[in-house]
Amino acid sequence: MTPVFITIAFVLGFLVRQVGLPPLIGFLAAGFALNALGFEGGEGLQVIADLGVTLLLFSIGLKLQLKNLAKPEVWAGASLHMLTTVVVFGTGIFLLGRTGLPFFAALDLPLAILLAFALSFSSTVFAVKILEEKGEKSAMHGKVSIGILIVQDIFAVIFLTVSLGKIPSAWALLVPLALWGLRPLLYRLADRCGHGELLLLFSLCVALVVGAAGFELVGLKADLGALVLGVLMAGHEKSSEMAKTLLGLKDLFLVGFFLSIGFSGVPSLAAIGVAALLVMVVPLKVALFFTLLTRFKLRARSSLLASLSLANYSEFGLIVAAVGSSNGWLSPEWLVIIAVALAISFVIASPLNTAADALYGRYRNMLQRFETPTRHPDDQPIDPGNATIGIFGMGRLGTMAYDFLHDKYGDTVIGFDFSADTVRMHQEAGRWVVYGDPTDPDFWSRISLQPGRKARMIMLAMPKHVSNLNVAKQMIEKGYAGMLAATALFDDQVEELREAGVHAAFNFYNEAGLGFAEHAWSALEKREDVGIS
Repeated sequence: MTPVFITIAFVLGFLVRQVGLPPLIGFLAAGFALNALGFEGGEGLQVIADLGVTLLLFSIGLKLQLKNLAKPEVWAGASLHMLTTVVVFGTGIFLLGRTGLPFFAALDLPLAILLAFALSFSSTVFAVKILEEKGEKSAMHGKVSIGILIVQDIFAVIFLTVSLGKIPSAWALLVPLALWGLRPLLYRLADRCGHGELLLLFSLCVALVVGAAGFELVGLKADLGALVLGVLMAGHEKSSEMAKTLLGLKDLFLVGFFLSIGFSGVPSLAAIGVAALLVMVVPLKVALFFTLLTRFKLRARSSLLASLSLANYSEFGLIVAAVGSSNGWLSPEWLVIIAVALAISFVIASPLNTAADALYGRYRNMLQRFETPTRHPDDQPIDPGNATIGIFGMGRLGTMAYDFLHDKYGDTVIGFDFSADTVRMHQEAGRWVVYGDPTDPDFWSRISLQPGRKARMIMLAMPKHVSNLNVAKQMIEKGYAGMLAATALFDDQVEELREAGVHAAFNFYNEAGLGFAEHAWSALEKREDVGIS
């Protein structure tokens, strides 16, 4: 990327960030602005964009458990949504073509179905970025969203294999056997890589060489290879560290992806009009997702948040348009139309996802009418028993706090986490931890307190500052009068928490340093007491 690309991307991303929207909207705007100024993306930018998507899929794989894809709300939800969208959108596009509307008139029924197929996908890049920024990838709605996107990606790989006439070689049949044999070797290498730049290089090698290049070598899609290798490494204890190590590179390369969308072409007024028409039917996709997910016994809030994260068109639409254009099926203008529709859907979906909880709070009564009488196993009522101390967020910090307080107060301490896997791990270790998301407005209504039982202290140790801040405000508004403590990473966040009414707000890094000094001092005292010098 030239200095001009970097400067404009930063400026527009920064300006968008100041009004409370995700920077990716600014990056999209930068791509269109650079295109309008006469710049060309070139092969270099496309390579960066492809690397970003590949590393994104590898990172998803590192945190993916295949059992999540086997859940009915994931595989059946994704399949039914795609089938319904293709039928409804395909029929609508075909009928629009019969009216003589520009760009639609040249589409017969098979091409209308092809275009509807492209529009049925949601953006993996957008959804994962939104969920990461909100710290909700491990929440129930986050896992459902990502699972649906993975199923969609599988359909995409099948389509590309068929449409491009790229039949995998016979060696592709040996891929499962090769992966089974490679896994012990890759695990041993990860163990011996340490924690620095060598682990970063190892992660890139697994994702780009073994995964992407290896799958391409046998006629399979490179992105699928990165995803599969990520899943293969997900069982290793360093998988989370590998994902964190790649985070900066992945985010940087994804800037190139968002810029590249704007370089698809300069849209005409007619193309913008058609793109706007396509965006107008996105609410139908959202409504269909919401209806299907509630039929699979998810609560209204989980269904709404998952549906909003999927409320967009996908970069896969651009790939379909490119394949259709190169084969002479679609006119080249459709590539520009879908690029504009994709960008507009991102711009609209970003603030909707930011305000998702507020929207649910406003329309809760209406949305809850869609819920089924029986609840999903992860949405059952919570019985806190005799607990009087609650810890929200059972990561490393929350776990240490739980163990310390449990030694002092016994079974009056309870932990909460919105990751079912984290909850299961703690339960197997003997801790009293239950599944729950305190940022959910319905969370408190799921807790059945015993008469006269009140919480003495609540500790907020969730990974995202905005989550801790919002829960603190919510509890104070509900009249909570007990002790309220929270963690933060920066001094300005500590100040925000205190202004919100938190009694004890701790800077994680400062307190970690103090704890280290106290631990060293205690060890020194013991050493001197026994006469060792």
